[in-house]
Amino acid sequence: MRQGRIFFSSCAAIALVACGALAPLQARAASAASSAKSSTASARKAGTSYHQFTGYVTALDKSSLTVEKRGKSPTSKVFVKHAQMSTTGDVAKEARVTVYYRDEGGKAVAHRVIVKAETAQAVGGQ
Repeated sequence: MRQGRIFFSSCAAIALVACGALAPLQARAASAASSAKSSTASARKAGTSYHQFTGYVTALDKSSLTVEKRGKSPTSKVFVKHAQMSTTGDVAKEARVTVYYRDEGGKAVAHRVIVKAETAQAVGGQ
């Protein structure tokens, strides 16, 4: 008896799919999925999240800031200063900083710069 019910429900499901009764539900699910993807993509394009880069300032001028990450494989990154960029501390050459930036139009735009305090070991030279 139990096998008969499983067989009957399987046949009913196949018949519904074959006659297209489930097509509107599938279309609705597909449109919901595509709208979710587009909203996620637009959120990424809008650049709602910040990236961060920590290193030492190697160059500084009115419109840009260059920071170098030192170590085994040093990397350097040039940031364009945002008009409302905020800073914590005195941004100067050789200062250790963390830059919070967004990628806007293929350029790294700095929105916030935090100067890291020197440690006692770095000051003492030990």
